[in-house]
Amino acid sequence: MLLIHPLKLLGANLQSIMDKMSATKKQKQAKEYFPGQAAIEYKGSDSIDPMAFKYYNAEEVVAGKKMKDWLRFAVCWWHTWKGNGADIFGLDGSYERPWSTENTLEGALERVDVHFEFCQKLGVELYCFHDRDVAPEGKTIAESNEILDQVVAKMAAKQKETKVELLWGTCNLFSHPRYMNGACTNPDPAVVCHAAAAVKKCLEVTKKLGGANFVMWGGRDGYQTLLNTEYVQRSTNQPTRN
Repeated sequence: MLLIHPLKLLGANLQSIMDKMSATKKQKQAKEYFPGQAAIEYKGSDSIDPMAFKYYNAEEVVAGKKMKDWLRFAVCWWHTWKGNGADIFGLDGSYERPWSTENTLEGALERVDVHFEFCQKLGVELYCFHDRDVAPEGKTIAESNEILDQVVAKMAAKQKETKVELLWGTCNLFSHPRYMNGACTNPDPAVVCHAAAAVKKCLEVTKKLGGANFVMWGGRDGYQTLLNTEYVQRSTNQPTRN
């Protein structure tokens, strides 16, 4: 009679479970979000391939520089990965996304994989983002920074893996209701401080990711009401300014 020691049997089962877990992890890592789509290539103006560049040849040298250095295309994070196709007339999103668009950490981490796969297949070597594009906002500034750091760590790893680089970062200082009357020019000092903290963090993150630039984008800044703009009464014999 062949006897198997219980501990050996337990060890074999544990090894089997670990192997299955490892295989599942590899499958998740290898998931394609654009399956069947090969890298987009330049095929010339005579090509009838709808998924090919006909005039843009990234490696072609024009006036001493490669075309990709003259035309520094960059993938914009929010519009590309979180836009849902909604419009101002009430259509509640027309895009079907095979990835999460939820404003969660898990969704944000998944979109990092989507983004870098897309950049590689499209042949675009640069991208740009708002801080709130890549990571959801927490209940406090500290929590928001912690969430952003987790996503940025994965972004840094994917940059190293794919050689796709950051062109610029910027802050979303307009979407949240707190910025209704502006951010850095807001009449509420607490809002100004919150905006300043966000800019500081985003500057640090952009530098960490090797960004070539940082954009100061204050979509709601400048005035609280239309009464603050310059409406100057002019005589009829003077030209009006639109």
